[in-house]
Amino acid sequence: MIALKNIFKWYNTGINRTFILKDISLNVAEGEFISIMGPSGSGKSTLLHVIGLLDAPNEGSYSFMGENVLALKEKKRSEIFKTHIGFVFQAYHLIDELTVYENIETPLIYQNIKSSERKSMVADILDRFQIVGKKDLFPNQLSGGQQQLVGIARALIVHPKLILADEPTGNLNSKQGTEIMNLFKELNQEGVTIIQVTHSEKNAEYGSRIIELLDGRIVG
Repeated sequence: MIALKNIFKWYNTGINRTFILKDISLNVAEGEFISIMGPSGSGKSTLLHVIGLLDAPNEGSYSFMGENVLALKEKKRSEIFKTHIGFVFQAYHLIDELTVYENIETPLIYQNIKSSERKSMVADILDRFQIVGKKDLFPNQLSGGQQQLVGIARALIVHPKLILADEPTGNLNSKQGTEIMNLFKELNQEGVTIIQVTHSEKNAEYGSRIIELLDGRIVG
């Protein structure tokens, strides 16, 4: 599903290059659940952003579902992102001015899905996540765990083939964190490929494979 080969990412600072990712090669099969670990500054989030087409490497090749995504025009890359990839952030990234319902519906509007179909899809996911009673509330009226649930519901509404999660339980208490991780496990068992970045060894063990990064390189 994913094939990264010799990926480098750097920033130019004056005459020097600061490397964020160094010679990363990684294959991910459909249906895998991968945990990426490593100390702060090791390049974990940057790697996730490259995989999620939110950032482009300076060098290397990247094939997603058989397509050389780095050779595609911005519009086509954006289409792949909207159709196949769901992103879950540590900081939730919900839109404060929109209700729970509207936050979850937003990706469908970008896909030009008609109103009646959107209504049915949002109703189904509100039901699945047992947040029907929260649909008219705004993010600041929810607990951290509830906000993260809404973030995951929004990521899932388009039925992505791949979920990328960046420290998805970082702002949650341990009970909420366990609930979120069990949800990811359930989604993975349903066939969704998941790649998570985490500092937590407990969360990492939910994955079928752990990849360790150090100073921008894969070390284990």
